[in-house]
Amino acid sequence: MSKRLYVLFAFLLLLKLSAQKENISSYNVINVTYHINQKSFVYAEGQLRGINDFAYPDYYEIKGGIGYEISDRHKPLIGIGRYVNYKDHSLDKEEFRVWLQDVYDVKAGKFKFENRVRAEKSWFYSPAKDEHSDRIRLRYRLNVSVPLNAEKVKPGTISANAYDEVFFVTTDEPLFARNRVFGGLSYQIDKIFSISSGYLWQREFAESGNKNIHFLYLGLSLNLDRSGLKEINLQTAD
Repeated sequence: MSKRLYVLFAFLLLLKLSAQKENISSYNVINVTYHINQKSFVYAEGQLRGINDFAYPDYYEIKGGIGYEISDRHKPLIGIGRYVNYKDHSLDKEEFRVWLQDVYDVKAGKFKFENRVRAEKSWFYSPAKDEHSDRIRLRYRLNVSVPLNAEKVKPGTISANAYDEVFFVTTDEPLFARNRVFGGLSYQIDKIFSISSGYLWQREFAESGNKNIHFLYLGLSLNLDRSGLKEINLQTAD
């Protein structure tokens, strides 16, 4: 057997062993950004995920916030949201979260580098155990996007998007709690609607053992602007 066949056999065996422990999960998002004026905007988002079973949702979140554009590249925001997990078709954990966020963009030619920093405070309730807990978490994401068939994003543009995000929990162990890596494509349908899809790998770190989650991402974004003057911005998986 040639060396190439050995490599192929080893690769297929690795895929088979991985599939026994991990599955493909679903990650579905719809978000809306509405620009009140040239500086202020509101943001709303809903998510539905099937983590243990691709076709059966076991997680959802509803959140929103208000932001202010200090400049075209600098956009702080304050947000609030509700997050719910299910296990074996029963409510497992509820979360109420508030966060402060700061986004700063750097452009180099057609490429846009989005730096996002977020500080979160969460309160949890587990109905089955009747337990309350809380958490403080810090997040940093570097997102890179580039239009593929145009100089900038406009109706009819296909764009490539990739990001890496790290999560740090200051109230628990381990400190480095999660890593997300995303890659995908988006299509700007018109000035309001855009769709995106891709693969999101999530690595959970815990003292009891680490866990990988493989998401297929599908998103719909609406960018509304009363004045009609705002530049189109790509929305990415959150």
